[in-house]
Amino acid sequence: MFSFRFSYRLLFAALLGVGLWFSACDPDQKFLMGDGVSLRFELDTLRFDTVFTELGSATRSVKIYNDTDQPVQLDEIYVEGTTGVEFIFNADGVPGSLVEDVIIWDNDSIYVFVEVTIDPDEPVSASPFVIEDRLVVKTGSKEQFVQLEAWGQNANYFPSRFNRGVPVVLSCENSTITWDSPLPYVIYGEIFIDECLLEVTAGTHIYVHGGIAQNELLGVFNDGFLFTLPNGQIHLAGTRENPITVEGDRLEAGFAEQPGQWLGIVIGRESQGNIIEHTTIKNSIFGVYADSAAEVTLSNVQIHTTAGNGLIGIHSEVTADNCLFYDNGANAIQFTHGGSYQLDYCTVANFGVDASAVAMNNFQCYNDDCSVNSIFPLEADFTNCIFFGSRRDEIIIQDASEREEAALFQLNMDHCLVKVDELLTRDDARYGDFFSTYCLDCINGEQGDALFLDRTEDNYQLDTLSLAKDRGTVLPAFPLDLLGTPRDADPDIGCYERVE
Repeated sequence: MFSFRFSYRLLFAALLGVGLWFSACDPDQKFLMGDGVSLRFELDTLRFDTVFTELGSATRSVKIYNDTDQPVQLDEIYVEGTTGVEFIFNADGVPGSLVEDVIIWDNDSIYVFVEVTIDPDEPVSASPFVIEDRLVVKTGSKEQFVQLEAWGQNANYFPSRFNRGVPVVLSCENSTITWDSPLPYVIYGEIFIDECLLEVTAGTHIYVHGGIAQNELLGVFNDGFLFTLPNGQIHLAGTRENPITVEGDRLEAGFAEQPGQWLGIVIGRESQGNIIEHTTIKNSIFGVYADSAAEVTLSNVQIHTTAGNGLIGIHSEVTADNCLFYDNGANAIQFTHGGSYQLDYCTVANFGVDASAVAMNNFQCYNDDCSVNSIFPLEADFTNCIFFGSRRDEIIIQDASEREEAALFQLNMDHCLVKVDELLTRDDARYGDFFSTYCLDCINGEQGDALFLDRTEDNYQLDTLSLAKDRGTVLPAFPLDLLGTPRDADPDIGCYERVE
């Protein structure tokens, strides 16, 4: 899988360093040691910028300075080894996976040479795209380090492999940029789309490199996102046979199903005509965020393994059909500050978290007690949808007018399977008429009811005895379910049609 060897440069540095060490050794010399040692590094990140179009090997060096008038002794130098890809090094001419008792003389410095060899043609799971580790220098309990970065797969690194924390505007004079390479795309930084349509063709795999970043524009933020500006659009044009996947780039064991690795897809203010179809979005903080007056259509989309919301709409227009939301760390769907929302044949399953399947309101607070706010009408139409999960109430409704002005909160649910309890009695039964006014021909399920085939394995197809079976209403615009299964004359509720 990987090949590791010392280069001639490393060997020469080792032999030279050993000779210098013996000539300079003085047993009576006093050294500064422990937590009081303060070092200066030539750089904070050591990048291996070899383009791995074939077996790639690169050696880089970093200089460590002792700016004091007293020699220092370093207890240990080692590579942390958290990625599964081994970096080899020598420190001041001494090779090894752990180098101890290294001396840096007063007002002097040492070189540390680091080498990595990676086969870019290995499977993605064995050779991840962006490999990060740390070269650690330990004195006492104090750890100082240099970040190590290398790239291990053939891919389209966009906009480049040196773009962490740097905003880049993707523009094409109101034309189209198409991502259609057979190689995957690795997003490294923040991509703002302006005066351009970014079209991603069927079967494309996108990996996003996230993490904490900082710049003058955004301050400290979560790196790794796609963002459409008012004159920008995105079209993820997956098909049922060749879907698109957008996920984090940490694919080694323990990371593939970890949420919060990158920020998400932002449909920015006033951005219109955005389409996401036959696409899976995972490992992000949120899935899709539609900002004020933005418009997006989701069709046959799966959003899961997010640290926060799966889908967010703020005073926006969102349409979704045949979509599946699960394993979201907050309300799976959050519609706030009004807007227009339509969901058909969607399954929203929010288990194992103290949050709801869907939360809706028609206001935005601008201070802690919400005495400063703005209100905007909300209109939501949900048909043949499942809203289920661990909480007693999987639907949250907040109307700023407290039902005094019907036009400010218009909710129409038809043939949906829901789970509500306290919603019906809270606030003097304000929504006691939920099933006669808002949710017509709906089913109110309970925790023990048969519903999904095996949610512990994230299989949200319907159980043989599922409450959702044959309980939907016919919507001619959606004859096929998420898997392409034809719906019958008595369709099931949710994104899956049960096949006997």
